[in-house]
Amino acid sequence: MFRKRKSFLVLTCLLISCLLLASCGRPADETGKDVSKKEELLIGVIPAQGSNRMEVGADKLAAILSEKLGYGVRAEVYPDYNGVVEAMGAGKVQMSYLGPLTYVEAHERYDVKAIVTQLIEGKPYYYSYLIAPADSAYASLEDVVKHAGDIRFAFGDISSTSGSLIPGIALKDAGVFKSQQEHDFKSVTYTGDHTATALAIQNNMQDVGAIDSAYFNNLVKQGKIDGDQYKIIWKSEELFQYPWAVVNTMPAEDIAIIQETMLTITDADVLNAFGGASGFTKAGNEDYASIREAAIADGRIKPRP
Repeated sequence: MFRKRKSFLVLTCLLISCLLLASCGRPADETGKDVSKKEELLIGVIPAQGSNRMEVGADKLAAILSEKLGYGVRAEVYPDYNGVVEAMGAGKVQMSYLGPLTYVEAHERYDVKAIVTQLIEGKPYYYSYLIAPADSAYASLEDVVKHAGDIRFAFGDISSTSGSLIPGIALKDAGVFKSQQEHDFKSVTYTGDHTATALAIQNNMQDVGAIDSAYFNNLVKQGKIDGDQYKIIWKSEELFQYPWAVVNTMPAEDIAIIQETMLTITDADVLNAFGGASGFTKAGNEDYASIREAAIADGRIKPRP
């Protein structure tokens, strides 16, 4: 009996020693928690062209990044633009695909930083379009202003740069729009995304709509809408493309891996999901200075003291 008890004690001591030695080889945070294995990286994606159209590309991107980073990466398309910003602020999302305006808002509030943007035909720029049916009597911004009382006007998401901010400023400067409740139009609608805006015009549910040029052209290219049923009646100045942003606690080595990986992506599903991109390139906060100025002018954010 004594021998059995002695053997049990010896085995117990050996087990404890092994566990202690193993734990010594694993890094821990200030609470003693094992941090040798990284948590899952969640990518939040705005529904720029409707969530269903972006899920395949976002999931493929997550799989590619997971392989390169060496830990789990998952992508989730959010139902609205602001939801992604709030998710980053709450620590639920560590990387996100944002519109320029939502990026500026997220940067101001949560200090996130842009690291990559998409290229369209090799350039990191796009435009805000005003589109109308091909047989519409309206052919310019001046026509829209002159006949505002007869026009059902469609914006995209309220936080969209090309679908709301930039065309909204143009219409405010023209004196026909202040808000959804205060304007000179027959009606003002926010459709939620660029695909919905395009379809609303094609189906004669709206008369004029604001849309992202890259997404509009890609919808035509993919046959999702009939390009012959539209005409472009206004085009903004160049806008710097949508950024991929990360939280400020993202390790520099992970950022470098993400950038290097995305710059080599050629997968058609990934590229088509993000405006029919031709590729990706590095981006930084300074690239969105003009959008920040526009957001301040529109009262979306306050200037820093």
